[in-house]
Amino acid sequence: MKNQLTLIAFCLAASQAFAATDEITLTIENHTFQPKELKVPAGKKVKILVVNQDATPAEFESKPLNREKVIPGKSTGVINVGPLKPGRYSFVEEYHENEAGAQGTIVVE
Repeated sequence: MKNQLTLIAFCLAASQAFAATDEITLTIENHTFQPKELKVPAGKKVKILVVNQDATPAEFESKPLNREKVIPGKSTGVINVGPLKPGRYSFVEEYHENEAGAQGTIVVE
């Protein structure tokens, strides 16, 4: 019985830890990010859902976050970050990074 209670407590703690992850959606359309600025809480894990509405692949890249992911056309990719310290973290759609809309910032407060 004691082992079962320990297992139940562990499962509850794990589900609460998973629920503590914030989820934010970032959309790519016409090689442009919307929104261009994401605000996330400091010290928390964050799941960024990158929805590529274009027919062609896009690449989310953030050198400050050490993240890089190709998202095929008309699909969604997941990028996990954090916990992060307060600050500003830039990202680009690498295939079109010289275009104004293909850049953005994650603001951690």
